[in-house]
Amino acid sequence: MKKSEWKAALILIIISFSIVAGCIAQKTEEPVILRTSMSLTKEEWKVMREDIFPEFERANNCKIEAYEIKPAELHTKLEEMKKTGEMKVDVFAQDNMMLAILVEEELVEDLSGYKNKIPEEVIEALITACEFNGKLYFMPYRPNVQITYYNEKKFREYGLELPKNWDDLLNVAKVFKEREGVGRIGIKAVASAPTTCQIYEWIVSAGGDPLSFNDEGCVKTFEFLQELWPYCSPESKTAKWDTTNDFLANDIFYIAQNWPFGIPIIVKDYDKSEIRAYHGWAGPVKEAHVIGGEVMGIPVGSQNKELALKFIEYMQSKKVQEILVSKLAWPSIRTDALEEVEDWLVSYFQSITEAMSHGVFRANVPYWADFDKLFNEVFVKIVIEGQDVKKVLDEYHEKMEDMKAQY
Repeated sequence: MKKSEWKAALILIIISFSIVAGCIAQKTEEPVILRTSMSLTKEEWKVMREDIFPEFERANNCKIEAYEIKPAELHTKLEEMKKTGEMKVDVFAQDNMMLAILVEEELVEDLSGYKNKIPEEVIEALITACEFNGKLYFMPYRPNVQITYYNEKKFREYGLELPKNWDDLLNVAKVFKEREGVGRIGIKAVASAPTTCQIYEWIVSAGGDPLSFNDEGCVKTFEFLQELWPYCSPESKTAKWDTTNDFLANDIFYIAQNWPFGIPIIVKDYDKSEIRAYHGWAGPVKEAHVIGGEVMGIPVGSQNKELALKFIEYMQSKKVQEILVSKLAWPSIRTDALEEVEDWLVSYFQSITEAMSHGVFRANVPYWADFDKLFNEVFVKIVIEGQDVKKVLDEYHEKMEDMKAQY
């Protein structure tokens, strides 16, 4: 073969290798899929998909596949995936009251070695709530606390002050019922998780332990609820986290507790600027408000653990937390994420901050779902049906003790 022919052949080989190498490089640069599960409203999903996910995808050459798994279903789903060896979730957000079972069933990674990655601006108490048996299994992501919404126009019309305690609340409820012929105070009497969450903090504010069912604080709370119930709005029986916003915006409730996500919905979407908010009232012993919300975790078997950790770190960043605050009125895990709050939101966030200063965490126990079921049976029997308070509570105290023993 002539020298010129060797040279031509070598060039062809080099070109061929270049093409193959290019194809390989192109293949390796295809976006990695990060699968995450969350439980969000339509408005919240919109912000995630349009304002938050895209920047992370660009920075990490990945594609986020996000889908809905309800908090009550996450444990079962992860358990099934772990058994089959096909983990289809890389990182998840979960209600902070449904964590213990994930730890007990060894469904979630121990993240203790990554604790130093949590920004120092993150509220310390939120980190503590992510720890079990001295180990960090979850990361703070979204705190929450119920505030009290009220119709400023109606309170002014009837010359009423905002309730500071249970006596004030009962008086306000009676005035509304007397003047309008129908109850205007709303409580979540739907007899499901929203009811348990709301009344839990009432019991704590009365000095009780909700899981005991029949201590003094529990008895005081259910006796008061029986007294208050005739003056509550009939729509309380269908009041959940979403419907409460509608009832406030449509002048069905004049005062009701709910989560901060309702602020932009009521004030902006419904154009109801007369719906204001404050931190709420105290019980016989103290003021107490449940710290709810969600944390993030990585399931055992995640196929993209390192990328999942980056995603959690991104969700904790000042920039992302500011977006969640400004666009969704979410409370922030950070102490420095309120700079972008619009003027009209300032007073609402003051109420959130004040409520969180009286914050309490619910007991994180593996039998929470069973407790929730029993608690709502109690609520229906005592509040809706008017059965004897002490008799019902004593009965369910025994049922709860039997339930605890099973665990």
